[in-house]
Amino acid sequence: MVEILQYIFSGITVGSIYGLIAVGFCIVYNATEVINFSQGEFVMLGGMIGAVVFKAWGLPLPLVFLLSVAACFLLGWICEKLTIGLSRSHDILNLIIITFGLAIAIKGAVMMIWGKFAKDMPAFSGEIPLTIMGATLVPQAIWIVGVSVLVMLCMRLFLNNTAIGIAMRASASEKVAASLVGIPVKLISSISFAIASAIGAVAGLIITPLTLTSYDHGTMLGLKGFCAAIIGGMGNIYGGFLGGLILGLLEAFGAGIVSSGYRDVVAFLALILLLLIRPSGLLGETGKDRISKI
Repeated sequence: MVEILQYIFSGITVGSIYGLIAVGFCIVYNATEVINFSQGEFVMLGGMIGAVVFKAWGLPLPLVFLLSVAACFLLGWICEKLTIGLSRSHDILNLIIITFGLAIAIKGAVMMIWGKFAKDMPAFSGEIPLTIMGATLVPQAIWIVGVSVLVMLCMRLFLNNTAIGIAMRASASEKVAASLVGIPVKLISSISFAIASAIGAVAGLIITPLTLTSYDHGTMLGLKGFCAAIIGGMGNIYGGFLGGLILGLLEAFGAGIVSSGYRDVVAFLALILLLLIRPSGLLGETGKDRISKI
């Protein structure tokens, strides 16, 4: 029981990160129908900016957190304007390839500016582990789960109770109809990309105290987040977060029961099996049914 509880703690902690990354994928997909493969790099960028700002300026962690998220929000907006926003092609495949190029550019820029060495941040509230029924739980894991749940609650309120959120849902449902009633679809695309970048930064900031961060840290996280989004149903942010939790638990039990060397294999094996059984994902729908569940 102790081992099972430890696997559950580990799986939910890591799964919350995958879930946040998946939410970023879903937000951009809903606005543009593009799979943004640079999402993982914004996770890395959030943790990197936070670590560098904390070490260089010695600011309080809450202020470092806010500055890093704001910086990634702005960078996400700028990157969308300079890539997808300037593209003359509206072909989805071409736009997806552009996000690959953006990911490579961000990774290369971070390596040139801050080097290849890993950066760290202190835990938000100490590192003394808690013991629950024999299993250990570090305080940062509680922060990870708590912040992730808070982000999901904020996204629900934002999408359902703000003009921009409702416009995002309308644009996701039918872009032509949304533009005909005066919704600026291109602006919504930029906002969606920026919000997804900010959510990725949040994921990077809360995971860095546990895993460190480096210029190549975001690639695998981005792929895991993509798997989580597919598992939950691409476009459904709640399904994406659920897919992240499921993926985290599968990884934790797979690494604990079989071998840690198969940790990454579990994610892609789960993706392949789900695509064979239910290609739309666990909560995935299409058209208006999908939008009603955003």
